[in-house]
Amino acid sequence: MLERAANYEALAQGFRWPVPDRFNIGVDVIDSHADGTGRLALTEVGADGAIRKTSFDDLKRLTNRLANAFTGLGVARDDRVAILLSQSLETAVAHGATYKAGLIALPLFTLFGEEALEFRLTDSGASVLITDQENWSKLAPIRDRLPALRCVLVIDGAPEGTTDFWHAIDAANDTFVPVDTGAEDPALIIYTSGTTGQPKGALHAHRVLLGHLPGVELPQNFFHADPRRSSGDHFWTPADWAWIGGLLDVLLPAWHHGYAVLAHRMGKFDADRAFALMRDHQVRHCFLPPTALKLMRLADPTPFEGLRSIGSGGETLGAELLDWGQRTFGLTINEFYGQTECNLVVGNCADLFPPRPGCMGRPIPGHEVAIIDDTGAPLPAGEIGQIAVRRPDPVMFLGYWNNPAATEAKFVGDWLITGDTGRADDNGYLWYVGRDDDVITTAGYRVGPGEIEDCLAGHPAVAMAAVVGVPDPVRTEIVKAVIVLKQGVTGDAALKEEIQAFVKRRLAAHEYPRIVAFADSLPMTTTGKIIRRALR
Repeated sequence: MLERAANYEALAQGFRWPVPDRFNIGVDVIDSHADGTGRLALTEVGADGAIRKTSFDDLKRLTNRLANAFTGLGVARDDRVAILLSQSLETAVAHGATYKAGLIALPLFTLFGEEALEFRLTDSGASVLITDQENWSKLAPIRDRLPALRCVLVIDGAPEGTTDFWHAIDAANDTFVPVDTGAEDPALIIYTSGTTGQPKGALHAHRVLLGHLPGVELPQNFFHADPRRSSGDHFWTPADWAWIGGLLDVLLPAWHHGYAVLAHRMGKFDADRAFALMRDHQVRHCFLPPTALKLMRLADPTPFEGLRSIGSGGETLGAELLDWGQRTFGLTINEFYGQTECNLVVGNCADLFPPRPGCMGRPIPGHEVAIIDDTGAPLPAGEIGQIAVRRPDPVMFLGYWNNPAATEAKFVGDWLITGDTGRADDNGYLWYVGRDDDVITTAGYRVGPGEIEDCLAGHPAVAMAAVVGVPDPVRTEIVKAVIVLKQGVTGDAALKEEIQAFVKRRLAAHEYPRIVAFADSLPMTTTGKIIRRALR
């Protein structure tokens, strides 16, 4: 989508959005490259080191079959298909078939516990679930509480009441006419935690892929014509494809360009393993979240050759980490910025303009990003205000699923409010200042305290709970829970561990409180709201 230019100004001034009226993500990323040549699409490295390679031709056939299987199972247009899988061929096939069949994908993180899964499956009204044996064990106990869920496809086996994933594919026809979707038709729901209450589902249209392309191409130096590419080159991220950073920063944009992706399930990030994967599989472009980079720096590797670009986002990296990246990889790590509702709207590209340590970058061509006040008026350079993006914008969400009030609150006039504060300088660079709410950034994940507090309230020993983030040198922040116990309950080390396990089991490993503190009371406003800044 972006063509190479001499400088940022020329690129921005000449950019126009080529968004057609009719567009389907699955056709774009799979069928358009299935030309009978066996072009490589995916290399999957298993936990045991086994390698599985898949071509675009294979993907077209497999996604056609799964789309036909959906029809045979009675799945109707715009039904939600939940995908509870790690990086794998099956995950990719599930996404491609869902888009081609005119359905709505619902990616789910495999580290979610029962409560987190039940809320998202219930709120979305998902009618189909695709998972594996390991994750089915978490779903089986709540299956009866999900009346909308009509069909469950399980990989490598079919427990009672489910259908075997590969059997369904093998039994279906490999000829399928993709649904003629519009660019504005819904394609994807990704849940994001807010500051209070339960998570919200950000609903995206098929155009969201096109909206992401400039924000991938600029920081990754990833343009259509690159004579350096070879058939063995790969794009990789350790970020799970259940998150927008894995799915729409790497997998789908790479496939739009016909570029092979490396898949590997890494339950816990391992820096040595990351270096080995990048070296052994010709990884040329990668998205590495800040926490991954910090852990790789601690591994202290010798200089690493072969990469053409590294993109990173989620928090500013700082001069020390950028200098380490230059020494280790021989290139500048390009930082970028966005959020689930409106992603990759600001970024850096060292080839076009000098990055500044601590700076988010400049607006990605095609996106109008500004610092505004509470009325929606743009602020002059140097003044701190809300980071906002003007609509319409191809990367912007359609709205929160079944939550029009939250959608309305996300905007001031035509400006989408990110919830972050920042400032612009005289040269158009944007600088992040901080959150204007209570979202916690931990190990690259943004976590809202509301869902954790709701979970803690379900523990039999807890009377009240408040959750905040506290600084951490590796994870940026870690989750801290301040708990008022019920009368007669004594807080001790054993109870702390029990509470931590309670949250980890029900929500996710990245959401459990690494610090648990007991208190006699919580600081409150006169209207009964917790004053979290006092707890920090």
